[in-house]
Order: sequence, then structure tokens, then C-alpha cells
Amino acid sequence: MIASRYTASKSRSQGRSAWAITFRHPLRTDPRTQQGLKIRRGLGTSDEVEADRLVAEMNELLSNETYHRLSMRQEAARKFSLVIVDAFYDGFENSLTDPWALKEEYLPLPGREEGYAKVLFVGTTGAGKTSLLRHLIGSDPQKDRFPSTSTAKTTIADIEIITADDLYKGVVTFFSEWAVRTSVRECVADACLAAWEKASNEKLVSRLLNHQDQKFRLSYVLGSWKLSKDEEDEEDDWEADDKEPVIEPETEEVGANVPTDEERAKMHVVLEGYVHQIRQMAKEAIQKLNKELGEDISVLRGKDREAAEELFDEKVQALEGFDDLVNDIMDEVQQRFDALTAGTLQRKRNGWPEVWTYEDEDRDTFLGQVKQFSSNYARSFGRLLTPIVQGIRVQGPFDPVFTENSQCLVLMDGQGLGHTPDSSTSVTTHITNRFESVDVILLVDSAQQPMQAAPLSVIRAIAASGYQQKLAIAFTHFDHVKGDNLPKFDDKKAHVLASVTNALRSLSDILGQPVVRAIERDLDRRCFMLGGLDKPLEEVSKRKLNRNELERLLQFCEEAIEPEAALEVTPIYDPAGLLFSAQRATGDFQKRWDAILGVKQLAGVHKEHWTRIRALNRRLAEETDVEYDTLKPVADLLARLNESISQFLDNPINWVAKPSSDEEAEQAINAIRQKVFAALHSFTQERIARESLARWVTAHRYDGQGSTAERAREIKVIYDTAAPELGPVMNRASQEFLFQIRHLVYEAIEQAGGKVLDSITG
Repeated sequence: MIASRYTASKSRSQGRSAWAITFRHPLRTDPRTQQGLKIRRGLGTSDEVEADRLVAEMNELLSNETYHRLSMRQEAARKFSLVIVDAFYDGFENSLTDPWALKEEYLPLPGREEGYAKVLFVGTTGAGKTSLLRHLIGSDPQKDRFPSTSTAKTTIADIEIITADDLYKGVVTFFSEWAVRTSVRECVADACLAAWEKASNEKLVSRLLNHQDQKFRLSYVLGSWKLSKDEEDEEDDWEADDKEPVIEPETEEVGANVPTDEERAKMHVVLEGYVHQIRQMAKEAIQKLNKELGEDISVLRGKDREAAEELFDEKVQALEGFDDLVNDIMDEVQQRFDALTAGTLQRKRNGWPEVWTYEDEDRDTFLGQVKQFSSNYARSFGRLLTPIVQGIRVQGPFDPVFTENSQCLVLMDGQGLGHTPDSSTSVTTHITNRFESVDVILLVDSAQQPMQAAPLSVIRAIAASGYQQKLAIAFTHFDHVKGDNLPKFDDKKAHVLASVTNALRSLSDILGQPVVRAIERDLDRRCFMLGGLDKPLEEVSKRKLNRNELERLLQFCEEAIEPEAALEVTPIYDPAGLLFSAQRATGDFQKRWDAILGVKQLAGVHKEHWTRIRALNRRLAEETDVEYDTLKPVADLLARLNESISQFLDNPINWVAKPSSDEEAEQAINAIRQKVFAALHSFTQERIARESLARWVTAHRYDGQGSTAERAREIKVIYDTAAPELGPVMNRASQEFLFQIRHLVYEAIEQAGGKVLDSITG
């Protein structure tokens, strides 16, 4: 490709005075089109003559390949303006910052050495984990409304709360520009498809503002389609007549951050402009496809329509106006950060927000500012930054009202698991990565329907990784457990615990009897029955049984940081069985993903739609994530390997200094499980994501008729290489995979004090 083919131009969005520069980057390729990635950067000037001068500089830089190396940045800085140098080199410079490291830099987490217990909240969407968190930090559901709750997916960012007796402090980190851009592109593409389907403006805007995975919601940032607050306050005809009245706070959710009707009208005009552009692009793409195919694609049905949808999607995304609209939306998103008046916002060189910090003595003022980044309050739509936020960490006097005892806790909340029909669905690595660093894994589940598939998948992951000693289960909605045969608290509790025991026994074949027995052994101590968590703090604390359970939960967390006694027992393993463990794991992984890709069929697993496979593919190709919604290949391989190897570890052939009890044996084996689990995290990500990056890019580039099948075949090759099926006769790739697994497990056994009959050679 000839670099001089690309030239820059200037533009400015409607209603803006400042100019921006647009160009395709010669060294950063769009994975789909193989063209240079289209970049837009603000020039920081409203002077047209100055803007023309800067565009000329960029064209000179684009045409001179001498400067097309990162090592030439300083040389370019001597010749060109800083804004041009930053716009060009930030386009392919690997300047990604670790959000966790940023939070640690500004507000480090205390640990056991300071007497703090770290508690990780895990649970299905709507189970009530954030409501429970509110009670543990004394956050009133009407006055404070922090963190936000809803029956839908509410908590997207990681939220970490440190209890302390000093100032209120906060640090907020943001998703990368490329991760946000990916979601915006998918929202625009979905809206274009709605235009093809001749959807109403309201439905089209809904598709634009709400991503299909229900996590990324542009409506929070850009505003809703409705023009006034009165429209949002209309009563829903489907609301239950006996719904409890909602007590509104004396002030708005985030105070002055509620847009005026005039601002809403301006947002509506912007959205109308987007609707017009989307309909025009859809019309153009349809005309081109009709001409190329020689038929009217709008009348197609069944598989022909699905194929036409993919062709339409590719055609519309290839239009010049598509990238322009995505850039317009990205500009709108970035512009919202200009309205921040409190705290300190640090941006990257390209202007994208990186971290926001703030501190205050007053609780209400502090929470009012932080909620700009966490709220889901409908009246504030257009002013909220919630979808862009990767993580929130706050510290301060967050004390519960049900006890006067001071707490030393780090409480970690995150995205809900989602409701799945299959307990074999893997838990995201974003959660399992934290198992090692926390002291308590608090599974929050509903007592009304306990131990459905998603909670069971969490227990599978915890037990197979050797962290069952950290497990606690909080059953919410306990006040709704009713029946003529359940007159008292103890009867209801026994009923819920029986459900847990039955669910655990269903996992015996997967986890092994020793692991299940270890969880059952002190199940009563690890389970907490809670009700009415949606009520005001004082009302909940007045209920004696509720208060007792909450206090017992706090005591469990405090005791979790007490060190375990050192063991002098050593398990000995025969490595012969490891082959069969790895063989079972890769076989199960391959069967599941063959069905997901539509290569083969498997009972209980359906073929995923091409848009979801491509969304996963895009994230892996662009290195912004390793999963998409329920599609989690890294987590799937990790779970299957971990469970199979866990069963292998359950059966040492002998012991040096035999354990005196089942508890001692389990403790020794768990230490090995934990080492294996930590090593498997990096191993599976390396095999599926990093080592296969070039193939993920190739798969993402497929377009045109038959591209869905081509993409599936390419991904199948990735999985065959990353996790080959093992048998009596193995090729070199299979042998290498098994060697790495053996090395990983042997090393974990020896690091945890165990022994292996033979040693690795070669």
C-alpha cells in the first residue's frame, strides 16, 4: 500500500466552532476493510487559516514514509506542530494504561497487613447484591442511591468501596477509546439494520442508544428520544396496582446535573440528525446491494434474508459516512467530559479521558459528584458518563447503621452474571481473576429460587480453583419465602439450605465428592438469610433477625483474614492420569464451540447468530476484550481444564506425612488447585487470544457471501490449534499442548509443597 494515497482534510461538526482533522492512518489498519483506520482529532482552533496550515502539515507527514516509525516521533516533533504529531503517533503507539494500576496510584487498596478484609460480590442480575452492599456501607436507598440498582443490568463498572475514618476520596477510570468506539460502531450498525427494516424513529433510536448486550447505553450520555421530563414521568399501564409508592428524595438524583428542557431539545435535534444520516446510509447500501445482486433484498425471507442482512451490514459499514457518524458520536461523548466542574480530570495526549479524582468532606456533595459516573437515573440522561466508566474506587466513613462497631473492609461490586439456563456456562475471567486477591467471595442469590444455573456456575469455579474456604452465600428476598409448612425462621432457612445441598450434589460428578463434602461441612456458617433490603436502612436494622444475620456476615468477613495453620503434609501424584484430564477438557471445549459456531450440533447448545460471533471476533482482533456477552472462549477453556485437573488433584497416590483429617487433606490439595488456577488464567489467554491474534484478524476481515461460514472455519482452526483434542496418536501441536499442561501442573504441585513421581525432561 502506498502511504501517499492517504490525505487529511478538515471538518467541524454542526454547532461547533473548532476545527478537527480527519485522515486514514497508514500504519493502523481497520481489521474489516484492510484500509487505514479512519482517525479524527480536534485541532484546538477555530481559525480556518490555521486549520488549513495544520492539515498541510499532516499531509506532508502522511506522504513521507521516513516518519512512519515510532522512533521518529521526536524528529517529527521538531518539524511539525505538537497537535499533528500527537494525532499521528498516538494512532499506533501502544500507550494503553492499566486501569488497575491507575487506581492503585491514586487510591491504593489496603490489605490484610492493615487489618482489612477484601470482599468480592458476585451474583445474578437482580439478585440484590448492590442492595446488600448499600446496607453494608450505610447508603440509604432513597437519599443516597449509591451504588445504583435496577432489575436490569445496572452495575457495569467495577465499584470498590474502602471503609475509613477520613475524607471522602474517589478515583474513576475509563474504558479505552477503542473499546468505546467498537461499541458505538455496533450500535450504529444495528440502527442501520433497523432502518432497513423500516422501523419507526423511536425504535431506530432505541437500537442506536442501547447496545444489544444491554451493557453499553448511549442514552445515558446523549440523552433519550423523549423531549421532556413529563414524558418520562408518564405512568406505565403495566405497573402493578399494588406497587409500593416510591419516596422521591428531596433533591434530584445528581442535583444540578438534570438537563433543562432546552438542553433536551438540543439533544433531540442531534439525535434527529443521526436518524437522518442512518436512513440515508441504509438507503444507499440497499441500492448498491440491489444493483449488485440484481434483486430486491427487502423481500427476501429465511436464510436468504439472513445472508442479505450480513451483506447489507458489510456494505453500510464500508460507506464513508459510516465512519463519519461514528466519529461524530465519539466527539459528542468526549464533549460531555467538558462539563465536569469538580475534581481533576486527566486525559491522554489524544484528549480521551483517562482518570478522574476527587475528594470532599461532605458525604452528600461527594456522592453527588461520583454519581455522574455511576447513576442510571433517567432524568439525568444526557449528563451521565456511566457507560464510559471502567472502574470506580471510593474511600470514606461508609458505616452501616445496624451496628456501632467500626469495620475494616474493601467491598468490591461488579457486573451481574446474567441469567443462564446452563450451570456449565463459564464465569467471566474478569471475576475469576480476583479470586486469589480477595478474602471472601460473597455469592448473592435469591432465597425464592435458590441455586439456579448462574449461582451454580460460580460455585463450580470457586470449588474447582480451591477457594471454597472463601465462599459465603447471602440469600436475599428471604422475607418472600412463605408456605404453610414454613411457619418460622428456622423452617425457612432449612428449606433454603436443602436447595443448596441438592444443587451441590448435582455437581458431584464434575467437582468430585471430596470437594462437595468440604463445602457441605460448614454450610450453615457460610449462609446468611436476608430480607427487605430494598427498604430504608433504619427499617431493616430494626428487624432483629435481619440485623443478626448482617452482623454475622460482617463477623465472617473479619475472621476471613485470620491466617490458616501451616501444614506438614505432602501429597504425591502419578502424572499418568493428567493426559485423560486434559483430553476430557479439550474435548468438552471443542464440542461446545463446534455447536456455537454451527459446525456440529450438541444438545443444549444453540448456534449463535453471526452478529454475535463477529462481535466477539472484533474484540479479539482489536485486542479490546477476550469475550462478548455470554461468548467467553478463554473462560470456557479455563473452566474445563480447571475442573478436569481439579479431579486429578483429588486423587494423590500417596502422602508424605499423612493428613490427620479430611480437612487437612483438602487444605493441602486446595493450595495446589490455587496455583494451577492462577497459571491456567495466563495460559488460556495466551493460547486463545495472543498467540492466535493474526488468525482473529484474518477471520474478522471475511466479508461478502459465505463469510459467516468462512469466519466459523477460521475460528475453528484457532480453537483446534489452541486446545487440540488429545488421543492415542498426537501431532506436534497436541504434544506441545500436553507438555505445557504437564509443566504447568507439575510446577504448581511442587510450589505448593507436593511431589510428582517423575520430573519433566526436555
